[in-house]
Amino acid sequence: MAAPPSCAGQRELFRANTRSREFPAHGAKVHSVAWSCCGRRLASGSFDKTASVFLLEKDRLVKENNYRGHGDSVDQLCWHPSNPDLFVTASGDKTIRIWDVRTTKCIATVNTKGENINICWSPDGQTIAVGNKDDVVTFIDAKTHRSKAEEQFKFEVNEISWNNDNNMFFLTNGNGCINILRQVPVAAELKPIQSINAHPSNCICIKFDPMGKYFATGSADALVSLWDVDELVCVRCFSRLDWPVRTLSFSHDGKMLASASEDHFIDIAEVETGEKLWEVQCESPTFTVAWHPKRPLLAFACDDKDGKYDSSREAGTVKLFGLP
Repeated sequence: MAAPPSCAGQRELFRANTRSREFPAHGAKVHSVAWSCCGRRLASGSFDKTASVFLLEKDRLVKENNYRGHGDSVDQLCWHPSNPDLFVTASGDKTIRIWDVRTTKCIATVNTKGENINICWSPDGQTIAVGNKDDVVTFIDAKTHRSKAEEQFKFEVNEISWNNDNNMFFLTNGNGCINILRQVPVAAELKPIQSINAHPSNCICIKFDPMGKYFATGSADALVSLWDVDELVCVRCFSRLDWPVRTLSFSHDGKMLASASEDHFIDIAEVETGEKLWEVQCESPTFTVAWHPKRPLLAFACDDKDGKYDSSREAGTVKLFGLP
């Protein structure tokens, strides 16, 4: 099956620009990278307890600011879905912090019950969900910064996400399942609607494509599965990685899916055929990948210390693939 011209063209562009560029970001390994909704800024969160924000110039990232205040590792961060100035960080210090890039200040610190490891912002911008190491998910009102509800799960909760329509909440769990819940507005609680047996082992990460057609999950079985959002059926699997899939990202047009693990490459697949479009070579395991919201530019961060480079120089870099 021939690739559609756009994907074939994309492969040619990658072939012409195979190098990844590195940008110093932190004093220790980077756990999470995320683009603002407009794509002007990239934020990174690190084991060094800080977040960094870069401006994307023509062919480089320029460090704009470093955000301090957390007392422990910043494990995950995300931007407001429609306000390009706000982002939120989740930390092992039992807080989340909301930051404003215009003032470079923390505008809210919200105390939570446990060590936070994952976070997402609802598509309507009204709610922040944060999950901790004890499998409690807390829903925080993004305006009042107060907890609206919390849910204790009886299984290992990995990644959490709303669907694009903002009416269902998905989480991946340690038993290989995808749990789907619906928010009950009056009671501010979650009602379980479905549990899908997605993988034979731990289901680690989940991402929705920007077009609203698919979502993808990555598992400890080294497989990425692609799901039809409406039918909730698996339409194809991607099996080029050999290690547990840690991180996923769809390109802005929904045509490409990047997935990464402890393999020393990032797989870029064509969503509609499952074919390999490209692989981005890495020196070490990859923690986080994020496609730019408007162009075929991939940000990622690796476990630099395992690399063959001098560890002091290499630790804490953010990388970009796809720059001209």
